[in-house]
Amino acid sequence: MSPHPRSVCLIGFLCLLPMLALAEKPTDSHALAGVETGKVAWDINMGDAKKLRLYLQVMAETYDDLKRQGVEPEMIFTFRGPSLPLISTEHGDVPLEDIEHHEAVAEQISALQQRPGVRMEACSIAARLFGVEAKQLLPGINFVGNTFVSQIGYQSKGYASIPIF
Repeated sequence: MSPHPRSVCLIGFLCLLPMLALAEKPTDSHALAGVETGKVAWDINMGDAKKLRLYLQVMAETYDDLKRQGVEPEMIFTFRGPSLPLISTEHGDVPLEDIEHHEAVAEQISALQQRPGVRMEACSIAARLFGVEAKQLLPGINFVGNTFVSQIGYQSKGYASIPIF
């Protein structure tokens, strides 16, 4: 009895999976020509833990992509607005179905902080507006007066500002 044609296709596809996983990721060589340091100030103004979780994964991948292509990342994460409750250790008002996303955000932030060239800041104005105290911030996040001022300073120092909303 011969194998079913769909079985043959499935087996063929499964055999190709390891090769697809090993396929080299495209480069950004044109954009990065002559660039030695990738300076970015992420302007994070997002109140959805599930979305922030995804964006933090992409930011970590961006860090890795820069390193893979011979560019030293310098990343500043500036948290403002509704992102402040997401970087707090207090989760009393968080719906039960969102707790896992808040915990994942905290884990990702901790992992990102271990990388050289990463700094994190939280806006004291947003903290006041959203009822987050400095002592409630996740460890390693620096409390600053105004992340708009931080963004101005970092842009003046050559950092690209990338908004995350």
